[in-house]
Amino acid sequence: MKFSVDKHEKYVLVKLNETKLNSSITPQLKSELILMNTEGQRNIILDLSSIKFADSSGLSSLLVGHRLCKNAEGTFILSGLTDSVARLITISQLDNVLSIVNKTEEAIDLIFMEEIEKGLNREVR
Repeated sequence: MKFSVDKHEKYVLVKLNETKLNSSITPQLKSELILMNTEGQRNIILDLSSIKFADSSGLSSLLVGHRLCKNAEGTFILSGLTDSVARLITISQLDNVLSIVNKTEEAIDLIFMEEIEKGLNREVR
């Protein structure tokens, strides 16, 4: 699997440099997401702008990322979906579960807003 990882203080940006999100790469993607989570990363942005095709195993890996971040009280965001991938996510009704934005910059802004909100909620308690 070809991908790049850009670690920041509040989040990790993972860009898949593949055209297909299918069973040939999803085991490695799941492993990477689990490894990042065990290293303490709870906010992950997954840039799928290069992905032209996804199947059910690809969707499964997205749900793994979502669950890991949610359990760590973090955020998992997809960015840069192509039309075909967005259509599959919509048909699967995962657009109601997953956080999806058009551009990576929007995902970064969303993470910072949610981190501020969580900080405020902690202060109120």
